[in-house]
Amino acid sequence: MFRKVFDIKTNNRIEIKDITQGIQLIVEQSHYNNGIVIIYSRHSTSGIVINENEPGLLKDFKLALEGLIPYNGNYNHNCIDNNADSHIRSFFIGSSETIPFYKGKLDVGTWQSIFFVELDGPRSRKVTVTLIGQE
Repeated sequence: MFRKVFDIKTNNRIEIKDITQGIQLIVEQSHYNNGIVIIYSRHSTSGIVINENEPGLLKDFKLALEGLIPYNGNYNHNCIDNNADSHIRSFFIGSSETIPFYKGKLDVGTWQSIFFVELDGPRSRKVTVTLIGQE
């Protein structure tokens, strides 16, 4: 097993950051040829997703999150720290992804990228990357 934790700094309340290249570098650092990589956000107001890195699609995703789960909803959790929308959005998108790798390369589709999704920024965050594999 190989494990690495890295930091992500965000600048906006909702922000979608492509972390594909960073994950690929971690796969290479592990010296494993084949296996799986698990990318996990250690925060309940962020998430990890896989999709296409196309600016219009990323904007649409952000707008969909804001439309489905509005910031100013009448949420019970807001009496604690006024970020219920962020927690609810995280429920829907999830906090991890598991991806195979083969011959030292992420086995993702042509148009697939790995994203860290900030839902309650700006913040400093930590992402845990765990690889299970063989040399």
